[in-house]
Amino acid sequence: MTDEAVAAPVAEAAIEARRGRRRRRVHTAVRTPGNWLQLVRFSTVGASGYIVNLAVYALLWGAADFDYRVAATGAFLVALTNNFLWNRAWTFRARDGHAGFQAARFCVVSLAAFVVGLLVLHILVEQFGVDEIVAQAASIVCATPLNFVGNKLWSFRT
Repeated sequence: MTDEAVAAPVAEAAIEARRGRRRRRVHTAVRTPGNWLQLVRFSTVGASGYIVNLAVYALLWGAADFDYRVAATGAFLVALTNNFLWNRAWTFRARDGHAGFQAARFCVVSLAAFVVGLLVLHILVEQFGVDEIVAQAASIVCATPLNFVGNKLWSFRT
């Protein structure tokens, strides 16, 4: 038997084992009440960040006449600070970890979600002619699942 003939079933078995571990991890996570409580807290913090984001966006875009993409960036930065402080202290209660490392990870996750949201914002405004405030609101909603999963599994590791 050749090395290739032996390696293929071994590789397939390893992949299947990883899938099984992932399924068990997801199953356990969904059945853990504390995770649902964290999701409610994350959503509450997210709602406050949503309001902060939209208020700052409306000020920058509407009152200060910034380009909608620049306004979205400014709003993101203000909401990012709000959300990090509340998520660290209340949602994930991550007082044991180093705040600087958590902030750096939180920023990476938030930036990834922001890029997704900014893309959605741009498409809604430029391709579909959606009002900028409505498009900003929709883009935040689209980016939220990525934000929660990234922060739960990496930024605060609870």
